[in-house]
Amino acid sequence: MKTLLIIGYVWPEPNSSAAGSRMLQLMQFFQQQGYQITFASPAQRTDHMAELNQLVDACVDIKLNCSSFDSFIQSLQPNVVMFDRFMMEEQFGWRVSEHCPQALRILDTEDLFCLRHARHNAYKKNQVMDETDLLRSDLAKREVAAIFRCDLTLMISPKEIELLTRLFNVDARLLHYLPFVFDSHELAQSNPSYEQRAGFISIGNFRHPPNWDSVLWLNQQVWPLIRKQLPKAELFIYGAYPPPKATALHDQQNGFLVKGWVDDAASAMQNARVCLAPLRFGAGIKGKLAQAMLCATPSVTTAVGAEGMQTQLGWSGAIAEDAQALADAAVTLYQDHQLWQRASELGQQNAQLLFEKRSHFLKFSARLTTLLGDLTTHRQNNFIGSMLNHHHHKSTKYMSQWIEAKNK
Repeated sequence: MKTLLIIGYVWPEPNSSAAGSRMLQLMQFFQQQGYQITFASPAQRTDHMAELNQLVDACVDIKLNCSSFDSFIQSLQPNVVMFDRFMMEEQFGWRVSEHCPQALRILDTEDLFCLRHARHNAYKKNQVMDETDLLRSDLAKREVAAIFRCDLTLMISPKEIELLTRLFNVDARLLHYLPFVFDSHELAQSNPSYEQRAGFISIGNFRHPPNWDSVLWLNQQVWPLIRKQLPKAELFIYGAYPPPKATALHDQQNGFLVKGWVDDAASAMQNARVCLAPLRFGAGIKGKLAQAMLCATPSVTTAVGAEGMQTQLGWSGAIAEDAQALADAAVTLYQDHQLWQRASELGQQNAQLLFEKRSHFLKFSARLTTLLGDLTTHRQNNFIGSMLNHHHHKSTKYMSQWIEAKNK
């Protein structure tokens, strides 16, 4: 029996975030490959976490800086260990290497955390991020080091693969492109027509800083410009974990409707005529915009929002950078039936090109087979990773042991 251990940063919440949906897609892949899956996390379980019984064989609570993990992984002896974000590799990577050295180590980044952080910092300073900011970033050094230490890192955006190979000289053999994936029936689903839809939609987990900033920008600048041209229009804003400062923005009179949690995000997206995603910083690819493509809902976003999701066919909606341009594009799409129809059809065509599950899973399966077939040679070709493992794991090991002793 092939065994997989996933060390989760959080317990997956597919209805709260794209990262939660992504984790379930990865579980489905390994389940199809015949793996017995154990999901473990040091995070607290939540009310919105997925019911994992159909996907995994065991759910285990683990502790940070605790030797109880050693006996746990010694007993499990997984063939593959997947770290959910680099912070989990930092914390548990040395224990995996020490007690289960032959296990294939995979890192799933979700998005490139250091890139999102650098863009956020530049935005707060009213600057454009320079790539030299990343080269000076402690977060980048930590995250890229974790990528080198692992045997394979799953990347959701081709833009981030290009950045890692060019700026940080990461060997492309350490990286694998695996975006969101969808079944053929999801990619070809029937959707409501232009006439059957009404209103605008914005959706995203409120705990994710780019999403909260997007809501603020909509409220303060973009939506007033749209309402000036469409006085009766409504914007439905959905997302998990809305704080009081978000719900306080609810304004029935001006059609700015903060709805918060939604049970069926796909249905909400299908009912809207245009999706608004004015993201001023961020990284990875955006679940909300992938959902819009599937639902044939044209979207208006920024270059950051569309990053890693464009094809040769063009964007299924509009890309703009300032409030007036975003508002004008949204109003035009909303009112022009023919333009809307072309963008709507283009969304599903782009989704087919980008996210078709079968082809991506076949490529990932072939990559795993190759790695597991000759892991020794693969690691010999990654001397930087071996060096970083040696030094990092020594220092992390003794720091963790000191913290454990101190906690006693």
